[in-house]
Amino acid sequence: MSSVPKNPYLCSMKLQTTIEITAPERLIGLRNRIAFIGSCFAQHIGERMRQSGLPALVNPFGVLYNPLSILQVLTQNPTYAPLYFEDEDHRWHCWLTDSSKNASSLEACKAGLLSARGRLFEWKPDVVIITLGTNHYYERQGMVVGNCHKRPQAEFQERDLSVEQMTTILESICQLFPKAQVILTVSPYRYAKYGFHQSRLAKAALLLAVEAVQQKRPEQVCYFPAYEIQLDELRDYRFYAEDMLHPSEQAIDYIWERFVDRFLDAETHRYLSDYEPIRKAFLHRPEDPNSPATQRFHEQTQQRLSELLSKYNIEL
Repeated sequence: MSSVPKNPYLCSMKLQTTIEITAPERLIGLRNRIAFIGSCFAQHIGERMRQSGLPALVNPFGVLYNPLSILQVLTQNPTYAPLYFEDEDHRWHCWLTDSSKNASSLEACKAGLLSARGRLFEWKPDVVIITLGTNHYYERQGMVVGNCHKRPQAEFQERDLSVEQMTTILESICQLFPKAQVILTVSPYRYAKYGFHQSRLAKAALLLAVEAVQQKRPEQVCYFPAYEIQLDELRDYRFYAEDMLHPSEQAIDYIWERFVDRFLDAETHRYLSDYEPIRKAFLHRPEDPNSPATQRFHEQTQQRLSELLSKYNIEL
């Protein structure tokens, strides 16, 4: 029986565009303290890092989308009275943070902002990962707000940041963490409320600002192309959530794996490999959580974790 001749074109086909990722000069190590600030994508990737057993502080101020709101929450005087308001349910909110940081009193709301800022700077991160969503921001009575807290749209003015403004703002943020490596990334989330053309323009402005900051601070700043991976490597709606705007869980996992591959050092790769079965054990949901067998399983898992941490000489 004669064999079917191979198609000379088939083996040379390239069916996916792969984004080239430039690894930073300083790879992230197992004992580095990492802080995530920014959009909901920062939340997703930060949670992946914590679930993988690595030390990460994730969005201490809640979700923030633009560079100016991030700078404001890091630098604005927390005793400035107009930063806070009481809603109809007698809950207090801070205009700089998202609704997850509301409180039952003005004092508690102020303390929450101070506590979040203290946690970040006392953490003394070795790596700060900032995920930017858009160049759009909102003002209320001349004050920049990080979240509109579902207040009437008429209370706010929507504005755009120019590339030059964002470059200056990002440099100011970098200066707040002079000893940290700063990794900038642009969220793959599509902002339908602006219209998809405007959403693309906003992403383009962010990318230009990031490039400018990299050129000005090459020893401190690098870029991870999450936006490009979503658009070019994952060019299919199956990699979006049901709203067709947010990346799907599979897409987030894929982008996380690409980040791990290029930004974490060899020891951290070994640790993640050793930690993976323990991570899966923690995710296990038994039928009877109070049974003796389940208790033994938890004790054994905790023992495995303790041995792993001792092996790598780290603390969580």
